[in-house]
Amino acid sequence: MIDLHTHILPGVDDGALDVDAALAMAEAFVADGVTVVACTPHILPGLYDNAGPAILASISALQSELDARAIPLRLVSGADNYMVPDFIDGLCAGRLLPLNGGRYVLVEPPHHNAPPRFEEFFFELLTRDLVPVLTHPERLSWIKQHYSTIQRLADAGVWMQVTAGSLVGRFGRNARFWAERLLDEGRVHILASDAHDVDRRPPELSFGHRLAAQRVGAIEAENLVFVRPRGILRNVPPSSLPTPERRLLATTVHNEAGGSRRALRISRGLRRIFE
Repeated sequence: MIDLHTHILPGVDDGALDVDAALAMAEAFVADGVTVVACTPHILPGLYDNAGPAILASISALQSELDARAIPLRLVSGADNYMVPDFIDGLCAGRLLPLNGGRYVLVEPPHHNAPPRFEEFFFELLTRDLVPVLTHPERLSWIKQHYSTIQRLADAGVWMQVTAGSLVGRFGRNARFWAERLLDEGRVHILASDAHDVDRRPPELSFGHRLAAQRVGAIEAENLVFVRPRGILRNVPPSSLPTPERRLLATTVHNEAGGSRRALRISRGLRRIFE
């Protein structure tokens, strides 16, 4: 598997505290079946004042530590780039980082408030031949009120990255509900761990992969953790990669916070009666 959202770099944000913690995370990734991770620390002005050159240097240093210990994990570059007004300028100047130097770029929105001109922000990135990847939309506290916006963005070409731990239930019932709904509707492009440590926010991509396979099938689950992530690393255009699979009927009705999907059960019952 390939994990494209991690906070493994030591001492740069709320992820790994030091090199020892980063090495422990690396061993956990390998044990989980991950061969490549993108180092994607927060870039959030005023809180995590990271920038491209320093991140690249930190990645090189950590890769040397891994190689010296024969830990078979390859690191690639990236960042959890917070939405800022000069986002495109930041990318052009190298302050912000896309994934592995290509067209795909992680975008982190505000967690508690929907930002103004949200759709316009992403459409501008799309017009620059970039592929914005919205990080963990299922965990946004405002997703219920603005879910139609998330749907429109996905339909317009914005990629969606869901956290594996959301499917596991690590972030609560609401995050799990929205993660499952996004999967069922065929709007999730990649799963990633968003791992921060080995205890509270551990690498658990394989667990999320198994749960995704139960909902959308083995082939689409493989697309989520390997095929599309590999395409991102190779900077393949989105049109050359498989589109997300929808689960069962497009008319599946979801209820808030994982409530019963009564309409789907009724539909199945009617089919059995009339077949």
